[in-house]
Amino acid sequence: MKMMKTAIAFALATLALNAHAHKPWLLPSSTVVESKDAWVTVDAAISEGLFDIDHMPLKLDGLVATGPDGAQLKLENVNVGKLRSTFDLHLAKAGTYKVSLVQQSVIASYKDANGEAKRFRGSEEAFAKEVPANAAELKVSRNYSRLETFVSTGTPDMAVFKPTGVGLELVPVTHPNDMRAGEKATWRFLLDGKPAANQAFSLIPGGVRYRGTLGEIRRNADANGEATFELPAAGMYMLTTSWPVAAPSAQGQPPQMAPRRVSYAATVEILPQ
Repeated sequence: MKMMKTAIAFALATLALNAHAHKPWLLPSSTVVESKDAWVTVDAAISEGLFDIDHMPLKLDGLVATGPDGAQLKLENVNVGKLRSTFDLHLAKAGTYKVSLVQQSVIASYKDANGEAKRFRGSEEAFAKEVPANAAELKVSRNYSRLETFVSTGTPDMAVFKPTGVGLELVPVTHPNDMRAGEKATWRFLLDGKPAANQAFSLIPGGVRYRGTLGEIRRNADANGEATFELPAAGMYMLTTSWPVAAPSAQGQPPQMAPRRVSYAATVEILPQ
């Protein structure tokens, strides 16, 4: 039990540190659209202030919008500006839509044939071509991230939440487009398709610059990867979670690089009562 509490404490501390870094996000103009001809506009950016347009656009390469029938949607009116990207989605069928961006990368450090320290960051394919498999002092970390948001028109459904079995995923019991302030919600987290036991996660509301405080809410799942909690005030929130727990660095030593690191983030809206 003591070891479990220590692990959770490290995880929550890591989330707190990450909350202050530049973060990518997807922000729909609405998460619930009530219209016969439903459309939604999505902003996509990387910023220091959550949902603030203050740094750079999020590249849309690899971004996928999935409809309630499992079909991929065309991104309409795509624009990549100086500080943000935007696109429209036509929600032609009733149900829930998922917008997701999955990214994989390899980070490595090693010494070349001359003993010079080298660093690499890129795709798995580039890593195989550019870094010798027998490189001296080779240290490799593979990162897998998933960024999502959800929009519903008509009656929300759960079809888009079918897990892929790779990385961290949210499989909600309470639909993320049917959450109201003061009520309770239950979420389930999976890691590679299995319950993410004791997984720590964080909820950060938008509008930090108007509050002057981050307003981060930290929780952790139980042994079955589930968490039931009371929903905070209405607004748009960023859910973030990652695995594994970051190991503390030894004094005077660089941070330890985990062989594999996975993360999950999603923009969700909590509606007023």
